[in-house]
Amino acid sequence: MTVYEMRTYTLHVGKMAEAVKLYSEFGYPALEKGGQAKKLVGYFIADTGMINQLVHLWKFDDDADRRAHWASVFANKDFVEGFAVKFRPLLASQEVKLLTAAPWGPHPCAPSSLARHSSTRRSAHAAFEDRRVPRPPPPDPRAPP
Repeated sequence: MTVYEMRTYTLHVGKMAEAVKLYSEFGYPALEKGGQAKKLVGYFIADTGMINQLVHLWKFDDDADRRAHWASVFANKDFVEGFAVKFRPLLASQEVKLLTAAPWGPHPCAPSSLARHSSTRRSAHAAFEDRRVPRPPPPDPRAPP
């Protein structure tokens, strides 16, 4: 059964810019180089409500796939030594939630189907919309029954 993992990292106030720089320069490139980014649905930054939060969503085939993924991430020296040791002091707290998809509505498709690098990088919202399961258009209320 597909499992989603939502990780919410709450940063110390004033540390978001440093966190974004670390992820951009070290964290995400290390995940890509190590092959671990293929399970990533996306990274998000909280803009309202609980601010100072980075949220990332991952999609796994099942719990065994999830555990193998994180074992691989923590075996990635570029990620652990080049990123995590610098990032951890910025954290005030972290929360991990395991989620399963509701039986209705759209669900993200496999992240690996998206082009990760493009010279014309589109907005995060547009990339998310590409992963949604397409819905048929609503019926025309003027059409005869």
